[in-house]
Amino acid sequence: MIRLSIVFFLLLSSALPVAAAEDSERFREIYEKEWAFRLKEFPMFASYVGVQDYADRLEDVSEEAQARRFEFWKTIHTELDTVSCNRLEREECINYRIFAKQMDNFLADYETRSYLIPFNSDWGFYMELARLPKDSEFSNLDDYRNYLGRLHQMPRLMDQYIALMRKGLELGMTQPRVILDGRDEPIRAQLVADVSQSPFFDPFQSIPESIAGGEKSELLAAAEQVISSEVIPSFQRLYDFFQQEYMPGARTTLGASDLPEGERFYQAQIRKYVTLDMSAAEIHRIGQEQVTRIRGEMDAIIEEVGFDGDFAAFLQFLRTDPQFYAKTPKELLAFASYYAKKIDGRLPMIIGHLPRQPYGVEPVPEEIAPFYTAGRYVSAPLEARRGGYYWVNTYALESRPLYAIPALTLHEGAPGHHTQGALAMEQQDQPPFRRYDYISAYGEGWGLYSEKLGLEMDIYETPYEHFGRLTYEMWRACRLVIDTGIHSMGWTREQAQNFLGSNTALSIHEVTTEIDRYISWPGQALSYKLGEYTIWKLRARAEQDLGDSFDVRDFHDFILSLGSVPLDVLSEETNLWINEQQEKG
Repeated sequence: MIRLSIVFFLLLSSALPVAAAEDSERFREIYEKEWAFRLKEFPMFASYVGVQDYADRLEDVSEEAQARRFEFWKTIHTELDTVSCNRLEREECINYRIFAKQMDNFLADYETRSYLIPFNSDWGFYMELARLPKDSEFSNLDDYRNYLGRLHQMPRLMDQYIALMRKGLELGMTQPRVILDGRDEPIRAQLVADVSQSPFFDPFQSIPESIAGGEKSELLAAAEQVISSEVIPSFQRLYDFFQQEYMPGARTTLGASDLPEGERFYQAQIRKYVTLDMSAAEIHRIGQEQVTRIRGEMDAIIEEVGFDGDFAAFLQFLRTDPQFYAKTPKELLAFASYYAKKIDGRLPMIIGHLPRQPYGVEPVPEEIAPFYTAGRYVSAPLEARRGGYYWVNTYALESRPLYAIPALTLHEGAPGHHTQGALAMEQQDQPPFRRYDYISAYGEGWGLYSEKLGLEMDIYETPYEHFGRLTYEMWRACRLVIDTGIHSMGWTREQAQNFLGSNTALSIHEVTTEIDRYISWPGQALSYKLGEYTIWKLRARAEQDLGDSFDVRDFHDFILSLGSVPLDVLSEETNLWINEQQEKG
């Protein structure tokens, strides 16, 4: 019996490396097949990642295409079950888990029919299409021809989106009516009478002779024709549909729970954006605890500045005193630029490996600014001849307090989204499905964590700027309470506005746009605080376990080297890293 056991052990031991190699090869075959499919199905995404094979095409979003993708991804999901993550190398197992979650999200989006609601109060397909001229590269003649090819496909794509939203109206899968006012402005902005005034014509305004050669007049004529007879009419059809059908037919209810199979829909959104299986009730409780903690820190600053009044009076003071507001858009942009450069000079204090790609500061495009958030980072492909951009909203200057700019800059620029995203793109050894993924809980969690790093970098210059940071942290804590309140507990819009307005120094304009964002984008707002909460817990453990050998630069370099990962993977990998650092002594 002993001899048989030894023989069996030897046979098993020799089989393990073979099985591991087979699983590794099988997994590679699966994700490479899926990635090729993904690039072909989403041509604009392919262009973003530097693959120009489909640069003259736009995607197919018809219900038939949605069903076809679902069947393909279902097959991929089944094939993944033939691979054992436990037999893969550590890095490969991380890749496997990320890829499997992507497939889960793709399947859930189809099963809950989220594709029938292709826009929210913050962003949408028509805004993405409107950015096509700015996001396209024009370095050779083929670039112009490919761009014209995409313009020719725009009417087909627009009609498909209208058909999806019309189906959504039939099923009750729509945005709530209460958030729709003004959301058609980016569509109306494309309805120009003169083709030369269309943003889609901008790339043709100054074609270098070295590129166009003898074809310049032909390119101009083709552009004028397609924009006047195809692109602008397609936006007109969308605008008419929005005005005549969508707004009158949109649902009057508010929360995701009121959608068809709403509870399942909202839970799928929680899994997608939080990357953990948490209940709405659990998230709501964490949010309330964080609100209480942050309020205590805010009260301490009010006492520090010697303000004579209660919390509500101090918020009113911050919202109305002219000293806290820029007088011109240029002044606001200059203030943001000052902090961006100040932060750049201090990044080596907290991060060892910095990205190659730079970023700039520019205003939020005016056609979306009235209902847009205070700031946003817009990335650029690593291969592009441009950097990323930190957008600052210069609309309604009386609602854009200067004391919030340092925290906003840390979050959107460096060491926040720009630093994290640019470093992720440099991870050349990671498979592209991981390198180009953006996991909100990780990315937004890092962004909020970066705001507090401003304390260690000595970025905040006044007690009011410290309060601005706290009001931003409070804002994200309130999101946990509000998002779950709206989408699973029956909160009203007014209830949500009052909660956010009474706990933060956000302007009333920002409070309104933010609440509409949470209403129209269930689950996404949860990612910020829960991601940051996770990173701080991991750092606390590292500081405690490593003691004097803890190096914040090493810790941050490791976190950022992961790219973008789900929170469970982040926790497990960081704990392993801590153990490895302990073993090194």
